[in-house]
Amino acid sequence: MSSMNIASSAGSARSFIEIDSLEKTFHARGAGARGKGGFKAVDNVSLDIERNSIFGLVGESGCGKTTLSRAVLFLDPPTGGEIRIDGIDMRTLSASRLRTFRKRIQIVFQDPNSSLNPKMSIENSIKEGLNNIKYAAGEPERRAKLDNRVDELLALVGITPGHKTRFPHEFSGGQKQRIVIARALSVEPDFLILDEPVSNLDVSIQAQIINLLLELKEKLSLTYLFISHDLNLVSYLSDKIAVMYKGQIVESGNTERIMAEPVHPYTKKLFSAIPGVTRIDEEQELVFHVDEPGYSEGLPEGYCFYPSELAEGEAQASPQMLEINDGHSVACFEA
Repeated sequence: MSSMNIASSAGSARSFIEIDSLEKTFHARGAGARGKGGFKAVDNVSLDIERNSIFGLVGESGCGKTTLSRAVLFLDPPTGGEIRIDGIDMRTLSASRLRTFRKRIQIVFQDPNSSLNPKMSIENSIKEGLNNIKYAAGEPERRAKLDNRVDELLALVGITPGHKTRFPHEFSGGQKQRIVIARALSVEPDFLILDEPVSNLDVSIQAQIINLLLELKEKLSLTYLFISHDLNLVSYLSDKIAVMYKGQIVESGNTERIMAEPVHPYTKKLFSAIPGVTRIDEEQELVFHVDEPGYSEGLPEGYCFYPSELAEGEAQASPQMLEINDGHSVACFEA
């Protein structure tokens, strides 16, 4: 076992996507940015995503995965922390520069029905993105070039270009998700956030979309952040995994290592839900919190998953990421 140290997941070598101590807090209406309290949906999250890799983010519904993805895209700007893409701090970009830069980062949401305008043909939906990046602007025969580009994008995702004048209701759920992917690719991004992209689809269609995404990654040299509550799917696709619970990352690292040796109790709880996989004694109650404050199985001496009882008036500290093996970190407290 390598030397242990408390640190964020950010490494010394520069990664393609660096998310450092990210926070997103929502306040009650009228409370304003300076309002007291508030709900912290994303709490001190740090992730490094290497270029041309697939990084899996897994956790149950409501844990903050989608909020994190929207914060990374600055659709809902974070209230704290940093996001750097190729070393560029997103907070330093003006509104106009952010708009231009955003073409590099796109998102595919869970429900294609909410992503496509029912009153727009598929052709016009895809042309929106092309017009935003001024594709072929000022060039002769621009209209023909736009039409050809739409045909190329549809063919790329397995949709017959001759169907481009149809409207969303004329396509199946799987076809609509393919169209959403084509539209995301229209601005030529190098980073895609995939937020539960197949959870609304039949199992047979899910496999087709997953295979398509893998093909596109290799063909276009894409980097993915794949978000899901399905640990089986995430482990199949991802090079690295982070496990999220109540807005915080509780464990992260190489996929094979985490699948073979999960350490955090919540990760073990997730594993226990996989058919045929037993990570927790069947007689043990499947709860996250452990009664013993010093519970520390899998951690080096001096660290625990849950802090000791606090003295009256003492503030509760937040857990820190402890690297217990090369690239394998877990959230815990110093005893």
